[in-house]
Order: sequence, then structure tokens, then C-alpha cells
Amino acid sequence: MNTTHYINQGINDGILTLEFNRVSKKNAITQSMYQTLTDALESAKQNVDIKVVIFQGNGGCFTAGNDLHDFLSQKEDSTHPPVKNNINKNSPVYQFLLSLRDFNKPLLASVSGVAVGIGTTLLLHCDLVFADRTAIFSMPFTQLGVCAEAGSSLLLPQQIGYHKAAEWLLLGEPHTAEEALNDGLINAIVEDVNSHTCDMAMKLARLPTDGVMATRKLLKEYQMNNDQNSLHASIENEIIEFTRLLELDDVKKRVNAFLNR
Repeated sequence: MNTTHYINQGINDGILTLEFNRVSKKNAITQSMYQTLTDALESAKQNVDIKVVIFQGNGGCFTAGNDLHDFLSQKEDSTHPPVKNNINKNSPVYQFLLSLRDFNKPLLASVSGVAVGIGTTLLLHCDLVFADRTAIFSMPFTQLGVCAEAGSSLLLPQQIGYHKAAEWLLLGEPHTAEEALNDGLINAIVEDVNSHTCDMAMKLARLPTDGVMATRKLLKEYQMNNDQNSLHASIENEIIEFTRLLELDDVKKRVNAFLNR
């Protein structure tokens, strides 16, 4: 695999694997990593030889979510002024979320260890998600005083039902692989998750491309209630609220306490 900004990239038999590889930080994602992921997805979208994309993490961990140190330092940098009532549409996070929304080929995820924040909300954009028994899924946004992101306020209720989604998002508590399977967040729990996910990707890659892409498009249109803009609006509304909440003194204290623990 080639590595750029802690993202391993490898192409084999029509499958692009994107692997979080910042093991010392539990694969926490920086802005430069988001940019690398976006570039990879945009390239894969145009590359007819790539049929399927897999997300996975190195070192027995999917991802600990956003690197808050990195995001706060970017926010305080005078060359990256804070956004309050408007959205910085050039931000790597925003561009990555749009790339996920607009991607036209199957997305698979292989989850081991922790999947925190975007590590879980990213899965809502994937078509097939597999985990091993070490996987722990967590969206602790409210515990930090912020809100849902990555379109999860729309996608999670659609995927697992409103009341379960409210339990996951409002309480922000961690969930085991068994709970994620029972609630419908993942497809299966397997022993060798990377190998199993690769096998599923191979099955998809060997199928007629046009049929797979057309079926996926129809599934996504149904998922969005035939209105792709609804997901776009959810992503933007979440960013606006998330940014507003980050300016609150109580949230700053909670975030700093989290960073210093």
C-alpha cells in the first residue's frame, strides 16, 4: 500500500482499500487525512477499473474519530477563521462528506476496535459493514455538548428507527458489536473481519458493474426519500449547529477536559 497523510491506499482486483494508519493516535483523523480521503474517493469515482472501496483501520482500531487537537489548532489559526453562521465549503471535512454523499460505487467498512464519532457516522454512508467482536461503536457528541454530524441525524433514524437512533445519539453511550448488529447498524460479526470484507468486495467487483451501480443508485434514492438534497441539508444544518455549540464556554471546558484526561 501507498501511504499519504496516515492513509494507506491499495488497489487489488478492482478494490480500493483506504486504511486509517495513525496507530499511535488510535487512527484519529486530521484535516489532512480528510483531504487525502476526499482525493482518493474522487479519483476512484472516475476510475473505471475501481469497482468497490473498503474503509478499514490499522492496528486493531477503526478510528477514534476527529483529532480534536488538530481541529482546534486549525480553528485558532488566523489563516483559518472560525465559521459561525456560514459554512466553510472548502473545509476538508465538508468536502469529504460531500464525496461520501455523491459516491457512485459500493462502499464497504471493516471495523475492529473503537469506532468513535465519524468512525460510526461514516458507516451510515456505507453499503455493507462488517465487524469483529472487539468493535465498539460510539457517538459521544452530546457528552461533549455538541450535536450529531455527517448526516447522522437523518441517516441513523432511517437505518435503525427513530427510538433506537435517539438512544444512540442523545445518550452518546458506547455499543458493542452485538448491539450494533441487533439494532441494524452492521451486517454481520465475523472472526477475520478484513478478510471477510475483502471477500464480499470481491463478490461485488465480479458482478456486472452497470447493474451494481444502478441498483446502488436506486437504493440510495429510496434511502433519501428521492431527495438527495435532504442529506445535503442535514449535513449543512449539523455543521451549523456543531460550530455554534463549539463556541459555548461549557462546551470548550468539556472539550478541554476530554483532551487533558
